[in-house]
Amino acid sequence: MRILHLTPYYAPAYPYGGVVRSVEAMTCTLAERGHRVTVLTTDTFSRQLRYKGPADEDYCGLGIRVIRRPNVIPWLRAKLNLSTPRSMKRTAQLHLQSADILHVHEFRTLENLLVTPVAHRLNVPIVLSPHGTLNQNTGRGLLKSVWDRLLGVGVALRIDHVLALTETELAESRRLWQTFGRRHAPTTFSIVPNGLRLDEIAGGPSIADSYAMLYMDKGPTVAYLGRLQARKRIDILIKAFRAADVEGSRLVISGPDEGVMASLEALAAGDERIIFTGYIGGEARLALLNVSDVFALPATGEGQSMAVLEAMASNSPVVLSPGCNMDEVAPFGAGFVVEPTVDAFAEKLRLLLTDQALRSQMGQRARQLVEERYSWEKIVDRLEDVYARLLN
Repeated sequence: MRILHLTPYYAPAYPYGGVVRSVEAMTCTLAERGHRVTVLTTDTFSRQLRYKGPADEDYCGLGIRVIRRPNVIPWLRAKLNLSTPRSMKRTAQLHLQSADILHVHEFRTLENLLVTPVAHRLNVPIVLSPHGTLNQNTGRGLLKSVWDRLLGVGVALRIDHVLALTETELAESRRLWQTFGRRHAPTTFSIVPNGLRLDEIAGGPSIADSYAMLYMDKGPTVAYLGRLQARKRIDILIKAFRAADVEGSRLVISGPDEGVMASLEALAAGDERIIFTGYIGGEARLALLNVSDVFALPATGEGQSMAVLEAMASNSPVVLSPGCNMDEVAPFGAGFVVEPTVDAFAEKLRLLLTDQALRSQMGQRARQLVEERYSWEKIVDRLEDVYARLLN
């Protein structure tokens, strides 16, 4: 099968973000299954960062062809999360001539406005992975509302199938599509969650290397890994960690600042147990997951956190809010799902940080949960089934 993936950014150029890691793992697994995968993307990721490699390259020797179109106005990527790619439509038309499927990532993008009409005209089925971005509470709500009214309708009515990450996103997708009206062939929906390539997690640094890399001792460690945004509610995590007050414990907060660092540092002032690492990636990211004893995320409006899956794959139990959309964690025994309040998170952090046997048991269950439900080798079966049904 010949699949063209359209995404605003693609690894290895983009240094952080769960969407990027999800798309990378998806395309690599499809390529290993024998599909011919082409990725059409852009070259700008922030005001300062632009991809410096070739515009057309083979990715990681897997036969994935990655084509990057230059952005005309790079600052729009940092300011409004919008690409302005040059020659995107012409490039897409060339490759859609021989494509069986167009798979687009994220909904409200200029790439979709340019490319989906071409695919629709050529009768190439279009699959959308929103990656948790449909909810207007995840940021830029006013812009999303205006975009949907003025621009989203045309794109939505060309989409043949929407791949939701969770039951919550499935319901959000159906509600949103009802506002767009009807088309000759109704858009269909299914759930295909995020996944991991478990061999990459297992191939992370050893425990000894991890401690050396992060300059950490062997006290019980709580980790947060992700963007530092208001909706992640890291302020609750800091307050809960301090309220738990477990001797020898520490909290490591890792990720790029998106407007809340000053307030978080003020909350943590004077507490040497709370460490801010800034952005870390690659082996350092795996190292942090490797040394952490507990992973915590009290976020609202999450799609499905890749960092949570990676933490569980690294044998860490998790403490999550319902907004993380991982309700199966609690009944599976892989951690706790509690309301994002200081008292609720403090209680569960204290329990896990003071009970090594419970941490170990839940960590093993967390790894088992990922192996059973979130391995790309299994999830890609569902994806191939969606592609095949659209083609038939």
